[in-house]
Amino acid sequence: MGGEIDVFRIRETDLETDITARTDSYFIRTRKVVEKFGDVRVTYAVFLRRPVISAPRVMVEWLAAVAAARGTNIACDLNYPEASWVGAGEPLAYVSGSFAGLSDLETIMLQKLGPACVAAHNAYQMCLALPKVPFLAMEARHCAGAEMQNLMSYAASVGTEAARKEGATGFVGSATDATAHWFGAKRGLGTMPHALIGYAGSTVRAAEMFHERFPDDDLTVLTDFFGREITDGLAVCARFPDLAAAGRLSVRLDTHGGRFLEGLNPAESYAVMERHSPRAIRRYRSDAELRFLVGTGVSAAAVWRMREALDDAGYPKVRIVASSGFGVDKCRVLADAGAPIDVVGTGSFIPDAWSETYATADIVSYDGEPRVKVGREFLLRRAGA
Repeated sequence: MGGEIDVFRIRETDLETDITARTDSYFIRTRKVVEKFGDVRVTYAVFLRRPVISAPRVMVEWLAAVAAARGTNIACDLNYPEASWVGAGEPLAYVSGSFAGLSDLETIMLQKLGPACVAAHNAYQMCLALPKVPFLAMEARHCAGAEMQNLMSYAASVGTEAARKEGATGFVGSATDATAHWFGAKRGLGTMPHALIGYAGSTVRAAEMFHERFPDDDLTVLTDFFGREITDGLAVCARFPDLAAAGRLSVRLDTHGGRFLEGLNPAESYAVMERHSPRAIRRYRSDAELRFLVGTGVSAAAVWRMREALDDAGYPKVRIVASSGFGVDKCRVLADAGAPIDVVGTGSFIPDAWSETYATADIVSYDGEPRVKVGREFLLRRAGA
């Protein structure tokens, strides 16, 4: 994983304007009050109310950049190293410095911590659910701008680091050049969107165009544009038998939730699962779990049916890339069904419940004297800490 790249770095000339514009006004006023009546050294405890994976680097680097620009010292003591598990309410870090210099940083500091920690936890769980499957971070289109995009890709890389400690493969790349560095890459990964297939007029022709333009690249082809995932997938294999035999061809299943994969319906989906993973459907399942197993979209049955068709046609080395709604729960269900997925493309590690991402900070000492609001005594530094 790399550090932040220039496009996301603070521009010092805009620093104070940026902080003032983006910070809650009562923090700005607090700074002015403290400057008038006398500064003190304070320590903030920073925490989240739910379990997370520690992902503090963007926050820490931002605080360091602010400290350098202001010519002040900000100490950030991490209680939990990056990619480690943090319990609910546990102080993730203690941030110390001048009260006047820190009071107007709280808003932005928390923005850079909370969402990353929760997204890292989601990515970690997804990677562990499908430990042998590489993931591709495809969150860019679901983000509210470049800053969030960078934060979410960073989070996926941290969740991967945590999962790899337990033997998982995790996220191996992202869809954009700007965030590829978090995964040790120089460029984003991906081949074609649905728009290229619409432009080409057929799935096979789109594959031909791509291969002619990028002959040295492996080929991943979307197969759901015309609702003929199996027919068009096999047609692409027949058109590029050498790539198929060499394991350089993949079909990407991205069937939306409004229809079944070609040839499937509820009855056929159950039949597919009976052939390959009967135990997955024979015990109690929630409605959501049943949808992931035998419902519309990219279900476990859809993946198994695609694998059947490829193998029966003599293309055992053609890989299956699955996308469309692969969050924590879907990964767990498809793992339980043994779905033969080779790669997952997802942006669904972005937290669904955004309220869970809210980090909080409370001052726990003033000039070395422990003092915190009633009910938050658990944030005080423990003896010897």
